[in-house]
Amino acid sequence: MSDVNADDWVSSGHRPMRFPEFVIVIASIMALNPLAMDMMLPALPNIGAAFKIPVANHLQLVLSTFLIGFGAGQFIMGPLSDRFGRRPVLLGGMTVYAIASVLAIAAPSFETLLLARALQGFGTAATRVIATSIVRDCYVGRRMASVMSLAMMVFIAVPVVAPSFGQAVLLVSQWRGIFVVLALYGLLALAWSVLRLPETLPESERRSLAPADILSAFRQTLTNRQTIGYAMAAGSVMGALFAYVFSAQQVFTGIYHLGHYFPLAFAAIATGVAIAGFLNARLVGRLGMRVISHGALTLYAVVASILLITESLNMLPLALFMALSALMMFSFGMMVANFTALAMEPQGHIAGTASSLYGSITTLIGIAIGMAIGQSFDGTLMPFSVGFFLSTLAALAIVLVVEKGRLFKPHHHPTA
Repeated sequence: MSDVNADDWVSSGHRPMRFPEFVIVIASIMALNPLAMDMMLPALPNIGAAFKIPVANHLQLVLSTFLIGFGAGQFIMGPLSDRFGRRPVLLGGMTVYAIASVLAIAAPSFETLLLARALQGFGTAATRVIATSIVRDCYVGRRMASVMSLAMMVFIAVPVVAPSFGQAVLLVSQWRGIFVVLALYGLLALAWSVLRLPETLPESERRSLAPADILSAFRQTLTNRQTIGYAMAAGSVMGALFAYVFSAQQVFTGIYHLGHYFPLAFAAIATGVAIAGFLNARLVGRLGMRVISHGALTLYAVVASILLITESLNMLPLALFMALSALMMFSFGMMVANFTALAMEPQGHIAGTASSLYGSITTLIGIAIGMAIGQSFDGTLMPFSVGFFLSTLAALAIVLVVEKGRLFKPHHHPTA
């Protein structure tokens, strides 16, 4: 990656933006999603008190309904962007996000808040799908993985600082103030995209919205062994991550009694993803996507095993849990961009539809696993430890099937 800014490396598809601005813009629109997720973490008890929610696990719905909207929205964003182009769908989704943030500010009931959260998630579905599609429009193979890693390295600061940012907002405002911040950020990202982000899908490459054509694109995506396999594997590892996020506030404040210091612990652990994004962006061009992601998946399985054993032996102090969680984040960060690039690599001709299906499959699988684990929280880390271990084994088994038992080596493409 030492030549990342070389003229022959950088695509002309995102002009007038130069490479650094392109990465930052992609990262900023992708960041709408983790910002809306993680800023809410310290506010969950406040929301529970405001709406008199008697069961603490029910507050996880503030997070999971957002992700349900996000997962469901991706089904339609891809085909729309393949038909009408990236810009109009992206700008429309960001507008929905801003409107939903305003609805959340004024929500008179918990049910209305959940509706607003689902709409927020639906709006960010466009940002995730279109960001991935735009990168795929401009780059392929290891170059695509490198750009995705650089974008993730920039925007990964969001989940690191978002809980602390949310806690800071709570010091000067009520929980509704967090949605004011989210609305303002959404409008800023929208304005930047309107002014600077070009259309990257030429008219000649746009696809019809005829049902037969959409079903054909879905079939091409779902029947591609590499695409569907890595989507399922990514969903499995994402399930453990979602479960961690859903229950993080309860774990750090209920089990380890950190109180208001919880955002600091969460931020320290999340730095593992930032380090992974930086390393992956520098190494993927030399080592390839499979070597890095398969190695990270192996590490993920080792971490899950250690976590389960230590929790079973009642030997999981805060320091060890944080170290294992940081390694989990690091492994996930080394996997996610490469799994996405591997899944999208065969789908350049239908990048929008493939990206939407990939995002929907991974998110909905992740939500199903994450909610099952999160709603099983019983005041201990045993449900999380068991769920993390089983979902990781499932991901490893899926990748072995996809790669026909041969890990770490590309089958056909030297760029992989």
